[in-house]
Formats: sequence, C-alpha cells, structure tokens
Amino acid sequence: MIFDSSLLTQVILPFLLIFVVIFAILQKSKILGEGKAQIDALVSLAIALILIGVPRAREIVVELMPWLAVAISVILVFLILYGFVAGDLSSNVPKWMKIVFGILAGLFTLGLVIYVTGVGESLKNWFSGNSGIWSTIILILVIGGAFAVAVSTGKKGGSSE
Repeated sequence: MIFDSSLLTQVILPFLLIFVVIFAILQKSKILGEGKAQIDALVSLAIALILIGVPRAREIVVELMPWLAVAISVILVFLILYGFVAGDLSSNVPKWMKIVFGILAGLFTLGLVIYVTGVGESLKNWFSGNSGIWSTIILILVIGGAFAVAVSTGKKGGSSE
C-alpha cells in the first residue's frame, strides 16, 4: 500500500510538514518582511531539505508526529466532553458547575487514555505489589483533598454573608 511506503513516510510527509509549518510561521510573523512570500518559501524549502538530509533530525520528526496526533486526539476528546457539559461558555451556567464538570471531563479523559494505552494494568500490578502502602497513601491524599475543598468552600461561604 502507498501509505506504508518508506519514501512517503520517511521523506515526503516530513518534508511537507516542515515546509508548510515553517512557511506559515514566517508568513504570520513577517520576520523576513511584509509581502515576501517567495523569500519565505525559499527559506522554508531550505530548512525542509536540510531536515530530510539529516537522518537523526528526520527520525525525531517521524517518531514524534504520531504521538502529537494522539495528544491532539486526546485534547479533542476532552474539549468535546467539556463542551457537551458546559455548552456555550458565555451562558448562565454557574462557574462552580463548569469547574466541576471540567474536572470530571479531564479525569474521564485521563482514565480513558490510561485504559486505551494499557497503562492501567501496569499501574494496578505495581500498586498491588507494594503490600497496600499505596492504598493508604492514596486514601490519605483523597481525604486531604476533600478536607481542602471543604475548608476553601467554607471560607468562601462565610465571607459572603
């Protein structure tokens, strides 16, 4: 298949990515001057060709991009969940509700990433192999967090009267 081709994945796509990104940065920042698209294109071309000519730099870009795509997908899932719950951020939803649901959406997204990547099993094995000390530490952290929330909520409620 064409997408498995080494020429495509190791040369063409990294070249296009770097060329387009550098060109866009140069156009937006106007570092080389206003209306200098040809110069921006030549500089971008030179940088992209240098990237293709240096194997280690190309390997870094090729190895990094799939993880960037995964990270963007995770952020997209979080934003969709947050948007579903909070809706239009300018609406009359109370601020505390946006924060609570934002935290819940973030925790759900984190849990989903842990589950999908298989890290959950490794964490479970690691925590269970340490004779319950981690369970105690996590319980103390949860109780401390709940106490901190209760104290901060109590101060806000008392000062508004």
